[in-house]
Amino acid sequence: MAGRFETLTVDGTDMSAFVAGADKTRPGVLVCIHAPGVDPFIQDICVRLETAGFAAVAPDLYHRHDIDGRGPMERMALLRDDQIVRDFRAAKRYLGECSNGTQLVVGFCMGGRLAYLWAAHDKDVRAAVIFYGGNIMVPWGEGNRAPFERTAEIHCPLLGLFGNEDENPSPEDVDKIAAELDRHGKSYTFHRYDGAGHAFLNAMRPSHRTQPAEDAWGKCLEFLREHA
Repeated sequence: MAGRFETLTVDGTDMSAFVAGADKTRPGVLVCIHAPGVDPFIQDICVRLETAGFAAVAPDLYHRHDIDGRGPMERMALLRDDQIVRDFRAAKRYLGECSNGTQLVVGFCMGGRLAYLWAAHDKDVRAAVIFYGGNIMVPWGEGNRAPFERTAEIHCPLLGLFGNEDENPSPEDVDKIAAELDRHGKSYTFHRYDGAGHAFLNAMRPSHRTQPAEDAWGKCLEFLREHA
């Protein structure tokens, strides 16, 4: 596998990030991790983006915490949106140094939620891809607003890729998100796959579904290229 870990600085502390395809001629993609962290799946996504012509950076959002012995859901519960935003700012600065300056974002599971959040927070984001992002309607941390509540602040097109057998987000959740995007006149395209549940793209899990995964990844790359 290509790619490497680099060390970024956030709040005076070190944050590791997996980097693939660093090149000043390539568009930059911020890759938002899923609950397990910067694991082989996320590293593989970065390498796949490199192969497709992008520079990809996946910051380790757990760098403030001792996650030894904690499961993915326990790890996720440690995160706070205001801290995540600061981590993403550091990753954005790094992307500006190792890409052509284009800012795109893609996220998986909890990372889909974070891609939605970052699309609302950072006006430099040119496009955001959300793979089955759960908890979009839930704030993380006291004083923070849920990504859903920040929909009016989104200024880039969104691509959403969801499984109709998912429970978080459920099809009903996806309907609510679409309705909110419609209410605010946002540009988005949602694709929903029958026979697919959560994490259907992840070939390292039993939830993987080959046909939806291939179709969704193709749509992801087409969308990123369109807006790069």
